[in-house]
Amino acid sequence: MSKPSMKTVEEKRPVDVLFDKYAESHQNPTNKLFHWICVPLIVFSLLGLVWQIPFPHLNFLGSYNGYFNWASFLLAFSLYYYFSLSPVLFFLMIWVVGIMSYGIVQLEYWEAAGGPSVWLVCLIIFVLSWIGQFIGHKIEGKKPSFLDDIKFLLIGPIWLLHFICKKVGIRY
Repeated sequence: MSKPSMKTVEEKRPVDVLFDKYAESHQNPTNKLFHWICVPLIVFSLLGLVWQIPFPHLNFLGSYNGYFNWASFLLAFSLYYYFSLSPVLFFLMIWVVGIMSYGIVQLEYWEAAGGPSVWLVCLIIFVLSWIGQFIGHKIEGKKPSFLDDIKFLLIGPIWLLHFICKKVGIRY
């Protein structure tokens, strides 16, 4: 006796399931625009704020002491999570983080030359960007995804990158 043939449905990858869930509260074009502006700024400012938390001098690091800070651990955790979801998006995020790190170092040079404190610049960017996010969600009429599940705070940046991948034909 033969088994009845059942049409197998292609299972979605975990990253696509997360993107679909994230997209549910990001349908309005204005909200999406706010996210294209605010999500990168939030990531940059959060990275900059954590970067500014004093890090202890560890003798075993030797000459590499200045290259580690608390942001290193935040990045390690985040990038590992991205790698577990999509190696391609992980690779792209390394580039994004590299550019953002360069920007933070430039803010440090500016501060050293008499400019404003890096933490203050990052705090202002952070607050204004979150206000933008909440305005976008008010326009959308739906609450932000991260209020249901904290992991959606990490999904935002790669959700944006996946659109770029689709646009240029890169399978993520």
